[in-house]
Amino acid sequence: MRQAAAAGTAALFGTLGHHGVWAAGSDAPEKKEVKIGFIPLTDCASVVMASVLGFDQKYGIKIVPSKEASWAGVRDKLVNGELDMAHVLYGLLYGVHLGIGGPKKAMAVLMTLNHNGQGITLSKALADKGASDLSSLARLIKSDKRDYTFAQTFPTGTHAMWLYYWLASGGIHPLKDVKVITVPPPQMVANMRVGNMDGYCVGEPWNHRAIMDGIGISAATTQDIWKDHPEKVLGTTADFVRQYPNTCRAVIMAVLEAGRWIDSGLQNKLKMAETIADKAYVNTSVDVINQRILGRYQNGLGKTWDDPNHMKFFNDGAVNYPYLSDGMWFLTQHKRWGLLKEHPNYLQVARDINQTELYRQAASQLKVNVPKSELRSSKLIDGVVWDGKDPARYADAFAVKA
Repeated sequence: MRQAAAAGTAALFGTLGHHGVWAAGSDAPEKKEVKIGFIPLTDCASVVMASVLGFDQKYGIKIVPSKEASWAGVRDKLVNGELDMAHVLYGLLYGVHLGIGGPKKAMAVLMTLNHNGQGITLSKALADKGASDLSSLARLIKSDKRDYTFAQTFPTGTHAMWLYYWLASGGIHPLKDVKVITVPPPQMVANMRVGNMDGYCVGEPWNHRAIMDGIGISAATTQDIWKDHPEKVLGTTADFVRQYPNTCRAVIMAVLEAGRWIDSGLQNKLKMAETIADKAYVNTSVDVINQRILGRYQNGLGKTWDDPNHMKFFNDGAVNYPYLSDGMWFLTQHKRWGLLKEHPNYLQVARDINQTELYRQAASQLKVNVPKSELRSSKLIDGVVWDGKDPARYADAFAVKA
């Protein structure tokens, strides 16, 4: 398959210079082998499948997926150059760029890898006390004065922000009413099993795994919090983009093709689940992965439903454009929760990080739809609309904040 895919490389490169994007002959990748870190999560799939299916060779590169143990490890290896790129939390990259949550280094978002598909799991013990959703959890926490512990995966990351937003929308202050700890995604289930936390926010398959193991229940999905929210991104350093722009473009194209392949049908999704379940990647059973990527949900208490807003990797290109407003949203939440002491220049930071022009160039070669605006509008779980137009006012307007 790789050889067949590689056969098209010369023909493809022969056409790239004729679209007015680059001068002919200048578009070959500067760095042929690209080491991309990933955490064992379902949403690493487009990076893994780009390598497994040979989409990378089609664009003159070799993607080497590198399994990592924690988001802190991914951060450190990106910063020191041990990884060229990574499947990474949106807010982690923004935090590093601004020097919160670790060392300060200029970072770059090449594309969004997926929308939706994360979750908030509560322990079976909480469910047995009647806490199975946000309102019943709020009643329990207010009536029972013991300490409640919740886990997220990285302080500036997506899961921390979904957890905080969800709790706050129900009147639970995430920094005052409960204790919040950081746990790497693959360790969530084991930690809940031994009673280290009452609930957690993490990516799949570690929510569904808790249900299958009989130790947790699904209280919410992240698409309940924000339909079609940005989740993982393909991230690197600003230095890498400056040094290897053609390589970056080639990787975007390979991963875009892989995302399109995953989203194009049932059999492809099942093949993806079978592939990433392997111990080299997510290391779990296929059954734990394949239900929720098809939108087939159960909450562990007998309720089942089909969710049309399940994890998407492409969705006709709607997933992958790195909207400036998506990046800015994480900054507003970092300010809301005291991770940033002052308002940054929201738009300028997003422009510095999100490589929208590089993405447009790659997308145009694949005839993938690109939006007209760099901002998009969404209504979140509390009814508040985020459109990126006045981020400082938005960040300051929340009643529950640090």
